[in-house]
Amino acid sequence: MAELSERMRALVQPHLAGIEPYDPNFTPTRINLSANENTYPMPHEVRAEINAALSCVPLNRYPDPMSNELRDELAAWHGVARENVCVGNGGDELLYNFLLAFGGPGRTLLTCPPDFSEYAFFASLVQTDLARVWRDPETFLPDAAALVDAARASQLVILTSPNNPTGDVLPADLVRQVCEACPGLVMIDEAYGEFAEKDASAEPLLADCPNLVILHTLSKAFGEAGIRCGYVLAAPDVIDAFGAIRQIYSVNVLTQVAALAAMRSRAAFGPVVELIRSERERLFRRLSRREFAQAGLVVWPSQGNFLLVRMPGASRVRERLRDEYSILVRDFSYAPGLADCLRLTVGTPMENDALLAALRVLVLSEA
Repeated sequence: MAELSERMRALVQPHLAGIEPYDPNFTPTRINLSANENTYPMPHEVRAEINAALSCVPLNRYPDPMSNELRDELAAWHGVARENVCVGNGGDELLYNFLLAFGGPGRTLLTCPPDFSEYAFFASLVQTDLARVWRDPETFLPDAAALVDAARASQLVILTSPNNPTGDVLPADLVRQVCEACPGLVMIDEAYGEFAEKDASAEPLLADCPNLVILHTLSKAFGEAGIRCGYVLAAPDVIDAFGAIRQIYSVNVLTQVAALAAMRSRAAFGPVVELIRSERERLFRRLSRREFAQAGLVVWPSQGNFLLVRMPGASRVRERLRDEYSILVRDFSYAPGLADCLRLTVGTPMENDALLAALRVLVLSEA
């Protein structure tokens, strides 16, 4: 993405002059496995419900600013009250609002990279200092003792479970320890939580940890990345702060009704999620075979809808996948700690077969 012009660098706030915006590095291809989207068609019955709901929406009126009908549905699902839920324009808006409300000059955000680059980007926008506890360079697992120690000196913590792009889940006991250590707020980003093992969520800790915030999205398991809808679960006073600083009417009427229809039919997504989990394990087994290992490929286990792999010449393999096979995956080789790493979204069986066939040719030929 282009840098700011010299004129714009002189006009924006000084701390934004050298900003490097998030770049998904998207190229149109036949198979897109780069963005961790749910590539399966939406269940027919759910799409029919959404279409019917959308057809009845009055467009001449502003939306409910707090998405209260959707909040009620989400609250009932998670076993909390409406006052424990805030809906946003995708998880990204809620991440930004978290830092806008509770960060700022003189405050520190603690993260555990490699992780979602938007955490650091949003922190820079609101002039929040960043502290990092880096993951083990071989296993990518977090250093629990170092995290807890660093949390004591941080006003905010954001941790991801399952983590993007490494795929591991945080133990509940570690989340509790971080919450107890941090004098401010701790957000657990569970964007990929539906793909993890049962009981992996930190939600049971909400009752005992008043500084815990849990982020969810409809973009992944529920296949609604295009409508931009996410939500957080937290104590009522935390939700009040989110509500106070939100963009007015940020969640439009079409998003609200599409999300509500999907959530009322959420059981229909269960088979899709199970198929993605099954395909994830199939991809993992295939990429763990001796022929790939001998060619230098390493794949890490994951509880998300993606796998992180390291291979010789990863950037070149990614280019050849795109140019020769029209398959797009995400190159993380530029990111600290992720040299020669690609992230592969788990797609449909046909998409995964095409990816495996291409990798078998490219990885072995590059070795």
